[in-house]
Amino acid sequence: MQSSFTPVPDVSVILPCAGHGTRFGAPYPKELHCLAPGVTVLDRSLEAVVELAKSGLHVRLVVVFGPHKLDTVSHLARYADIFQMAFVYQAESFGPGLDGAIRSALPLTRGPVALVLPDIVVTGSDTPGKLLDAFRRLEVADWSVVAAEERDHDTLRQMGALAVTEVGGVLTVGAATDKPADPSGFNAFWGMVAVTESEAHKLPDVVCMGTANPLAGAVALMVEGIVNYNTPAG
Repeated sequence: MQSSFTPVPDVSVILPCAGHGTRFGAPYPKELHCLAPGVTVLDRSLEAVVELAKSGLHVRLVVVFGPHKLDTVSHLARYADIFQMAFVYQAESFGPGLDGAIRSALPLTRGPVALVLPDIVVTGSDTPGKLLDAFRRLEVADWSVVAAEERDHDTLRQMGALAVTEVGGVLTVGAATDKPADPSGFNAFWGMVAVTESEAHKLPDVVCMGTANPLAGAVALMVEGIVNYNTPAG
């Protein structure tokens, strides 16, 4: 007889899919934009999460969605045998923003938590294992980020901006803010975030403006590039 025991997840990943993608301007969710036959932006964004499962970790994927995102929910069925998946509607009481999506997901997480955005694709030959590396760094730090170097001020104004410096041979986030009005002093932005279970309650503050950003002091793992699919052209 097949066991019905569901293992307690080793790590959790929050995937916020409740946004309306108004800037994307397509009649379908931007995370379902096709990049290759049978491959969407969402599939590319989840490659690092698939690597977590391949490493032997039990992964709980917590998907935050709205009633307009049932096509995305349907698409995720292809991952049912890879992740333990949980779906939650974004609670109106938490607000419509990304921080509200994270707050909606947190009660369903167990263990260290990563934030992976469905419209962000990390690029480069060595990138699939970067999220696993980020979780491993949590043994020595409460926070770690997968980030790309960026000097263009217009790009930094639209992203989670970081000031990455080398401290004792380790790349570390000296300062962080979401969508800074003044991006001078920042030289990178994050694509994925990992945090220990004890600090995960602060994860919404990563994407809030006007609050102390908990990414200051995080270990930074640099990748070749990060693509933000705000438009069909990427």
